[in-house]
Amino acid sequence: MNRVPRIWAVLPAAGIGRRMGAQIPKQYLQLLDRPILRWSLDALLNHPAVYGGVVALAAEDPHWDRLGYRHEKPLHRVGGGAERSDSVYAALSFLLEAGYDEDWVLVHDAVRPCITREELDRLIPAALHRDDGALLAVPVRDTLKRQEAGGRVRDTASRDGLWHALTPQMFPLKVLHHALELVIEREAQVTDESQAMETAGYQPLLVEGGATNLKVTRRSDLALAEAILRSQGHAA
Repeated sequence: MNRVPRIWAVLPAAGIGRRMGAQIPKQYLQLLDRPILRWSLDALLNHPAVYGGVVALAAEDPHWDRLGYRHEKPLHRVGGGAERSDSVYAALSFLLEAGYDEDWVLVHDAVRPCITREELDRLIPAALHRDDGALLAVPVRDTLKRQEAGGRVRDTASRDGLWHALTPQMFPLKVLHHALELVIEREAQVTDESQAMETAGYQPLLVEGGATNLKVTRRSDLALAEAILRSQGHAA
């Protein structure tokens, strides 16, 4: 039976954000009028092409229930793992049980609250029908320096062909699940889903995103994210 593929938003949110130095995980920090995680969820789930979502949380996360997040689209919670790849793998394993093999996933950092509808509009059609999938990224524009011992410059690296990887990254559910399975079996370290796909022999498509698609990592990023959201028409 031919089914229309569904697109699921997957947000790994089991991290505690040590670099932020906050008392709660950074995805729950307040940004304008709502927690960062809610901004990220709203941005993806409000897109008409997205069917529903899965959030991977730490096993003893006390903050999610307090968030009281509700959406008209289905949203599921699964237990995350120690590494990002473990959390994403857990979410995909759930979807393989609850969904269809033909489904797709949009994996997005829980702390990228400034993703725009326009970026999703570019990524989703570019990724569909490609086994390799696609990811948002921006070309490297700054001069890159390679460091040696003592913090001195060793040399200047060429930026030709280099891109900063962003999220979401969109892949066929079953293909990405298999790629992450290989990564876990080999005990390999990957920093995003595209790298897992690359490890499995795929070549995802780079789709240009916006420089405003900020990942909140340090406290100074909160003010910048707030300014970006205000510029997009949001207000507290």
